[in-house]
Amino acid sequence: MILPPATLGMLGGGQLGRFFVIAAHEMGYRALVLDPDPHSPAGRIADQHLVAAYDDADALDRVGATCAAVTTEFENVPADTMAHLSKYVPVRPSAHCVAVAQNREREKTFLRDNGFPVGPFAVIRGESDIDAIGDGLLPGVLKIARFGYDGKGQTRIATRDDVRIAFHHFKNEACVLERFLPLDVEVSVVLARGQDGQARCFAVAENRHRHGILDVSIVPARISDSLRGEAEELALTLAHKLDYVGVLGVEFFVSGGQLLVNEIAPRPHNSGHYTIDACVTNQFEQQVRALCGLPLGEARLHTPAAMVNLLGDVWHAGEPRWDGLLHQPGIKLHLYGKHHARPGRKMGHFTALDTSVERAVELALAARRRIGIGIED
Repeated sequence: MILPPATLGMLGGGQLGRFFVIAAHEMGYRALVLDPDPHSPAGRIADQHLVAAYDDADALDRVGATCAAVTTEFENVPADTMAHLSKYVPVRPSAHCVAVAQNREREKTFLRDNGFPVGPFAVIRGESDIDAIGDGLLPGVLKIARFGYDGKGQTRIATRDDVRIAFHHFKNEACVLERFLPLDVEVSVVLARGQDGQARCFAVAENRHRHGILDVSIVPARISDSLRGEAEELALTLAHKLDYVGVLGVEFFVSGGQLLVNEIAPRPHNSGHYTIDACVTNQFEQQVRALCGLPLGEARLHTPAAMVNLLGDVWHAGEPRWDGLLHQPGIKLHLYGKHHARPGRKMGHFTALDTSVERAVELALAARRRIGIGIED
């Protein structure tokens, strides 16, 4: 068990790392952030910020010498970096878990081979794989196996020729072709699992996306109790199969009433931001607890919520008028402190809290209209 005032290491300096640092500070820990961006949101509030690449040997030596344990805020940190650090300090989640999640080919294969429900897919590494595509996989979505996120590195395709063009556009990098499925709804489960195998799920979130980026999360998800229980059980089983320690996000498609695992995220999840304001313990405190070998906190939802992402597009005419949100007592605003508001960049979020999920959604949608975010079906 690692107790305050130990120093905890965070690989990555984005908003997820920032919330981790906040949680660590509130619990009495110090925090060291490794991130190459000198203006990273987490680095700006950490006790130490190492501005270096994730494979910088000197920086990794300092992390290993300074920190009592290390975690990550995003899956594209090299698994080799985490494996190297694990020789000196506890690293949670493990390099193996991150390696599975950071590669779609490895991820899909792991899920299928371990009996988890997934949609039809094929791995595309070259022309022969394109020629062998079955008609049942078209139309579909071609996704690059590495470094894709928030709709980047993927494109819809209808024919084999479309696959060929997209594959060359991705510079012949390995890809995964997934059949395009009619969706009833998308949901996610965020859970925390400790070293002792004990795990706690947060309430299942119902998610809406715009242009491949999470737009709104509604909690609790408006699905049947049986589907909710099945999603939680699948997520817990997946964490057990991975021997996972930390906070894990599991995204699901619901198609024709059937749950299908879409992706896993070895870290806190965007759809779990509602936990900051609506749960007894939030996902970032759970991340600290799991990293340090502490008992997990109570994950109970105490208030229905709707979380809305704030992208850089909202800043197109200058700094938004935040009073349009803040005059509402049920709105909690979180801005990430990023320097440049680019279109599609996650700059913050707000959470609407009310006595019922319907009222929370109504409050959230009214609030977003007041700051100029339209509604797309």
